[in-house]
Amino acid sequence: MKSRINRILVIQTAFIGDAILTLPLVQVLKKNHPDAEIDVVVVPRSAELFRNHPAITRILEYDKRGQDRGVRGFLQLLRQARESRYDVAVVPHRSLRSALLAAFARIPARIGFTTSAGRFLFTESVKYRKDIHEIDRNLSLLEGVNGKFEGRELPDVFPSQDDVKVIDRFLASSGITDGKKIVALAPGTIWNTKRWLKERFGELSILFVNQGYGVILVGGSEDETLCGEIQKQVGGESIVNACGRLSLLQSAELLRRCRVLVSNDSAPMHLSVAVRTPVIAIFGATVPAFGFAPYGERDVVVETLGLTCRPCSIHGGEKCPIKTFVCMKDITSERVYREAMRILSETDPH
Repeated sequence: MKSRINRILVIQTAFIGDAILTLPLVQVLKKNHPDAEIDVVVVPRSAELFRNHPAITRILEYDKRGQDRGVRGFLQLLRQARESRYDVAVVPHRSLRSALLAAFARIPARIGFTTSAGRFLFTESVKYRKDIHEIDRNLSLLEGVNGKFEGRELPDVFPSQDDVKVIDRFLASSGITDGKKIVALAPGTIWNTKRWLKERFGELSILFVNQGYGVILVGGSEDETLCGEIQKQVGGESIVNACGRLSLLQSAELLRRCRVLVSNDSAPMHLSVAVRTPVIAIFGATVPAFGFAPYGERDVVVETLGLTCRPCSIHGGEKCPIKTFVCMKDITSERVYREAMRILSETDPH
């Protein structure tokens, strides 16, 4: 690889959470190569996370599930990549399509993982370690770009001033009067076996409300019905359903103002890490050892230990394989509440 690197392309077209966990790699690449331009390839749903980021020059969106299953979009993206004459492609995404993009774009140095379906297209493959966090796994790709990184790098996101104003208005109209006593709950996830019981989220909300906290339910539009049911269970004006009402960066700004987030193993916990709000993550079908637990210093994971059935799969599934769902049912609202109160006592703004 040539000593001077002018243009770098990072390819990550996976889920929102994966995109957030790629940001530390982008940030350290910029620190190591401050004069280089760094572009990212992401899916449209994740693109907003990279806006306003000082380490990123350009965001290239690729709708891989769009018309013609993304073929037309792929060819358009390929033309852009060729014209940009990148020196290096760093590919944390492990699909064949991502590797093909880097190779067909004629990028001379292409770095990815040994577990990638397109590893034969890389000029250098880095071992995919299962014993470390996903952030550190992604950072290990720096070995192929004339460098390493030792230490801890958290993701950063940058809501705009307009995003800040949106949240100012949202909180002013929410009925939650004490801005220093707000907690967030993220009850949704696309995998049912990673979802703590909605009744427990409701019980937890009541415990918070009884202590004078305002509760904000966060998530996408797909979580609106679920969170509406939790809101109905709790009642009153101290719980607000924000699902589907905010963009990703607006959600990040909202989480930044909360004292703690309680979340399933899903994207909101990583977004909360990016704004340094403590996370209580509830793990059921999956385990922190996979490398996707929240990465902040004050974050905690609540799980049911000692079950031979855990983990039941890498992502979770639609139904509990043994039909007991004991991994989630055995986690009580009181247990999660105690963890939250411990964190809140340690971070009391007064």
